[in-house]
Amino acid sequence: MTGTQRDRLLEGLRDHGMAFAELGRHFGTRMGLHTTDANAIVEILSAEDRGAPLTQAALSHRVGLTPGATSSLLNRLEKAGHVIRVRDSADRRIVTLRATEGVEGMLASFFGPLIGHVDTMMARYSPEELAHAERFISDFVATMNGYIKEVARPDDR
Repeated sequence: MTGTQRDRLLEGLRDHGMAFAELGRHFGTRMGLHTTDANAIVEILSAEDRGAPLTQAALSHRVGLTPGATSSLLNRLEKAGHVIRVRDSADRRIVTLRATEGVEGMLASFFGPLIGHVDTMMARYSPEELAHAERFISDFVATMNGYIKEVARPDDR
């Protein structure tokens, strides 16, 4: 691989990050929320979709806020009816975050058309090509996360 090819790939990944952030801003505007609050909702829903609901501490880490700021954010989202806190059935000390059905509907309404566009775009690629792209992205994220661990200060972890 040449440096030029690496640079083009890195630029494409940066462009994806910027587009993803822009979508988050538009989603927040549509919901009448600050971008950070909208990003928190997306993080909570994504974790639910993966079957691993977030705790407040995990959300704090995901959105880059202090525990106190995350608590205020969750209070706002809970008051607005967007999020609920649920005690774990096995260990009542653990509280996880769940989005309400209304938020799930708003998310589906906003992002549903995009999913259709993405499905249309992906249909142009063979399963093998998509498998290569999936592996590349997975490896890239693992490399980035590894580097983050290298450079993170102990109080950042």
